[in-house]
Amino acid sequence: MAERTDRDPVEQDPSVHRALGLTDDEADEIARILGRPANHLELAMYSVMWSEHCSYKSSRVHLRRLPSEAPHVLVGPGEGAGVVDVGDGIAAAFRIESHNHPSAIEPYQGAATGVGGILRDVFSMGARPIALMDPLRFGPLDDPRSRWIAEGVVSGVSGYGNSVGVPTVGGETIFDATYQGNPLVNVFCLGVLPQDRLALARASGPGNLTVLFGSATGRDGIGGASVLASASFTDGDADESASKRPSVQVGDPFEEKRLIEACLEILEAGLVVGIQDLGAAGITGAASETASKGGVGMDLYLDQVHVREEGMDPFEIMISESQERMLAIVEPAKLDELLAICAKWEIAASVIGTVTGTGRFRVLDRLDGELLADIPASSLDDDAPLYQRPLAEPADRAERAADTAESLPAPADAGADLLALLADTSWVWSQYDHQLFLNTVVGPGDDATVLRLKDPRTGEPTGRGLGLTTDGNHRWCRLDPRTGMAAVVAESVMNLACVGAEPLALVNCLNFGNPEHPEVMWQLSEAIDGMAEACRALSVPVIGGNVSLYNESNGVNIDPSPVIGTVGLIASLERRPPGMGLVEGTTLVVLGAPATTLSGSAWAWSQGHREGMPPQVDLDGVRATAAFVRDAVAADRLRSVHDLAGGLGPALAEMAVDTQVGARVELPAPGGHVALFAETPAAVLAAVDPGSLDALLADAGAAGVPAEVIGEAGGDRLVVGDLVDVSVGEAHVAWRDRLPSALGAGTTQG
Repeated sequence: MAERTDRDPVEQDPSVHRALGLTDDEADEIARILGRPANHLELAMYSVMWSEHCSYKSSRVHLRRLPSEAPHVLVGPGEGAGVVDVGDGIAAAFRIESHNHPSAIEPYQGAATGVGGILRDVFSMGARPIALMDPLRFGPLDDPRSRWIAEGVVSGVSGYGNSVGVPTVGGETIFDATYQGNPLVNVFCLGVLPQDRLALARASGPGNLTVLFGSATGRDGIGGASVLASASFTDGDADESASKRPSVQVGDPFEEKRLIEACLEILEAGLVVGIQDLGAAGITGAASETASKGGVGMDLYLDQVHVREEGMDPFEIMISESQERMLAIVEPAKLDELLAICAKWEIAASVIGTVTGTGRFRVLDRLDGELLADIPASSLDDDAPLYQRPLAEPADRAERAADTAESLPAPADAGADLLALLADTSWVWSQYDHQLFLNTVVGPGDDATVLRLKDPRTGEPTGRGLGLTTDGNHRWCRLDPRTGMAAVVAESVMNLACVGAEPLALVNCLNFGNPEHPEVMWQLSEAIDGMAEACRALSVPVIGGNVSLYNESNGVNIDPSPVIGTVGLIASLERRPPGMGLVEGTTLVVLGAPATTLSGSAWAWSQGHREGMPPQVDLDGVRATAAFVRDAVAADRLRSVHDLAGGLGPALAEMAVDTQVGARVELPAPGGHVALFAETPAAVLAAVDPGSLDALLADAGAAGVPAEVIGEAGGDRLVVGDLVDVSVGEAHVAWRDRLPSALGAGTTQG
């Protein structure tokens, strides 16, 4: 191999490490660790591993405050996915990730490879992926580029998920000006596995082999997730995005499908010591992390890496984030069997290295060849910088909190305002196959998704189910990150209760702005504390997640937008949960504490009011109400149920539209437009058969759960006191047409 400039010491040229995103202090620390100046290859490896995306250098100190342990937690944060025990020797693995910046540049591939990456996180644990969810945030519908990004992202999710054969069963789609120029593309994946197939990313046993299998390594994705995730956008990025597209990975879902089957067969046969997918930082990330976690060293031989392009430099091979690749640690005696399985599935595989006992991470051009890099294996992972960045509460926080939305005048036409809030997101999820595997009992559009829990080896139903939901609310978190984040956790627990599921654990995707801004770090710290408080109160451990920072455009940070994915267990799935559609002749009851503030509501936002405090959450009350609702669903006592995190008025309209059944109700206290539009994660609206109403109310009182009858379902009109009187057909048209008219009518442009 010819001499290359990336091997030369670079201490005389600070522009090199700065161009790679390393600070001067970080470059000095690298030189101290090595005892000498680093060469270009070594700097490139440190730059990706010490990036925000890989090292969490600005957030680790805060993330430690999250509760992550419980008797049923088998694997917590730090692995490819969190894993929980769901009984009978079966486990569930799940994770959520972001692909925000790549999707802003190349929406289709950014979203598609986000799906591919989250799938690998899950099946690298030994789990078969059974469901995807996609919480999405885009700029406003009247912005052409935001519509172009939205269409590309939805196409990317469907193009990859449908082709690889994993159903997309839910998510969220939100349009708001805060995401103009910087969309949020978060993807969640759930898989199931026999507990004895659980695999971890650990290298051990000097003399064992490092095997790379899957797609060939190319130049696509160099500096992709690791570098783009630490970048901000300006106006010029829209016009110059073509120059950044090589940093966006290119996905091949058919290769991923073969990789899933090959990987699970390899793990079922017990052929690996450890395994990890290649995501951010490519070979560097997977190889160094497995070595570091196992307390061993590793030698890699670049001439053995199967590449798709000639003339690739060592740094390109080592940090490329080309998709559909896995790295396994294999005992020599088991190599032939592993290679035979790869050949069976037409998966390329190469022995690219050897585990050593030196603790050094070395890169050579070939076996016994020239040494290109030599660094302590743990330094790329364990020695990454840990910053305690300055925190600063907004100077005008008290003034903003005091400016409540209750000061807004009542709407001239509450019915028109209510209809304007409705939006049918089936334009998005109808493009996804959500019935693959025939597991889906409740699909997109409901409070939570419900899947049959089947034995992962036999495919036979266990009689139990899994509930899953993704939730976030940038409006609440903008007003107060701590209170808003606690409310989001409460909402997720209530959503699961509506389908009869008891929460097991959650994963988080923390989408925030520039961490170099003290107010952003304050937002992040406060949101984490709000999540920790709510998770402890509601007994929901946090078993993994992702932090996405530098979400800003033209120097303006997005509103704090933490998103969570929560999974719950349904002990007995004897019948389909009641759903949220109104049923003729039923009595409507609000269960739980009613909403009392308009601040942070979608209606207040639509009026241009973005101050005040979000809904205050009594977590003990949420716990009691969720338990009561969950038990009522399990006992088949409710004919329909819907959470009130979006407000009582919108909930009524959505329930009416769902089954084309109207209702006549009187608003609970405080009444008026406040009760109509105020939001709360602490209550639900339930439809109950009149004959069982008294017993339900008595049991709610005994459980300490507020319950108030507000009306009955029936007819073809939605009448709410003297504020709203609209036909169900009118509501249906408003709900159905909003997104398609903007997104599907050829009005988008790049």
